[in-house]
Amino acid sequence: MSLFKDDKAEQTIDQREYVTGSEREQETPLGFHEEINERALIRKIDWHIVPVLSILYLLSFLDRTNIGNASLFGLQPDLGLKGMQYSACLAIFFAFYVLFEVPSNMVMKAWRPSMWLPIIMVAWGIVITLTGIVKNFQGLFVARIFLGITEAGLFPGVSFFLTLWYRRHETNLRIALFFSAATVAGAFGGLLARLINLMDGVGGQEGWRWIFILEGILTIVVAIASFWMLYDYPDTAKFLSPAEKAFVKDRLHLDSLVVLHAFLDYKIWLLSFIYIGALMPVYAFSLFSPTLIANLGYTAATAQLLSVPPYVLAALTTVIAGFLSDRAGRRGVFILGFSLLGLVGFTMCIATPNPRIGYAGVFLGAAGIYPLIPLIVSWSANTMGGSLKRSVGMAIVISIGNAGGVISSFIYRAKDKPRYFLGHGVVIGFVAMTFFLTCILMLILSRKNAKRLAIAEARNGRPWSETEKLEQEERGDDADYFIYTL
Repeated sequence: MSLFKDDKAEQTIDQREYVTGSEREQETPLGFHEEINERALIRKIDWHIVPVLSILYLLSFLDRTNIGNASLFGLQPDLGLKGMQYSACLAIFFAFYVLFEVPSNMVMKAWRPSMWLPIIMVAWGIVITLTGIVKNFQGLFVARIFLGITEAGLFPGVSFFLTLWYRRHETNLRIALFFSAATVAGAFGGLLARLINLMDGVGGQEGWRWIFILEGILTIVVAIASFWMLYDYPDTAKFLSPAEKAFVKDRLHLDSLVVLHAFLDYKIWLLSFIYIGALMPVYAFSLFSPTLIANLGYTAATAQLLSVPPYVLAALTTVIAGFLSDRAGRRGVFILGFSLLGLVGFTMCIATPNPRIGYAGVFLGAAGIYPLIPLIVSWSANTMGGSLKRSVGMAIVISIGNAGGVISSFIYRAKDKPRYFLGHGVVIGFVAMTFFLTCILMLILSRKNAKRLAIAEARNGRPWSETEKLEQEERGDDADYFIYTL
């Protein structure tokens, strides 16, 4: 069975309307689109859009986290890094990543995704390649600055881009599929680094330098090819017929709402802190998991190999969570469940020196925190009305969340090994923050939905007309007809 399967009936689309005593979606046939098989069309879009985006994000995550693998193979002593200099190089990436996310999304919306995304990918590929020839702390520090600038636009850009192709309750599985590439990058990166390090001495270069050089060249090659693999929007996609373009436009119109000032929406800021509580642990895990496993008593080479299985499990839970969340039309309850799984995992890591229990905790921790990212990003998109608000609002959420990368760079200190009480404790605290803030947001949105149900009761279940929607369009997702995903 394909993960892209849509369970809605053929030739119909779901329309989110309030009906008496229910928050469920009702299906509304589009008679003038009877020739279109919706399920087949969505699968067609899936296969043209999602695999390419997944490859781009796999390389993005591989390039930003391969410094952890390089460190395990001698980067720090070869560059003469001392004290907190390595952590500073990790942190500066996230500082500039955060600064450039919102501007990048605005540029992409004003221009063309099929041009903007490959251009920034070529740029970061060049940066990561040149990282392989740095000679000291200053060179590595500057390289990480430019890597943050050039990579900043991919994840928020792609997350927004998907909302222009899919309806609200279709996005999480697609975001989960493309984000699962991050877990593949973690597993693949460890194996690849282990093999590339065998080139130690080739061309007079250390093995860790070849990790950057070869992975950077691979990114540039894929970036150039992506100029011909990416599409812009449904109405310009060459793989869609005119009838299919019209159908996609009409089904997305049912979800379109007006722009509000994203920076003034407290829900966006609440989601930002929910996101940072999940993303900081993900970055901490991706940057330090080989080191954490090595300090359980394994050699560097063995630790690289043992870091692969937790990522495989995380990839599975990420895709499963996305599939089930879209099927259920819910986000919050899944965030709560996977947050608890992550808390159990990292508590196991901090509670005992037993390496077997610690390694099992690494499995559960990864399986719990990675699914949170697409769940929260999808939830953010589901609470924002209007494409411009989604563009800016999602960039705000993601940029604030990525500030967690700065924190993650400093919490696993060498002097704390092998138990890393500070690092595990901070991760547990952040995941707990995501859990409790999710409870608060679910309560807020539930109360808002209850008020709108009362309005729907007064209308006796009569659907909102387009004229009535236009009268409230300036209210965006505060409009009486807008239902929040819980």
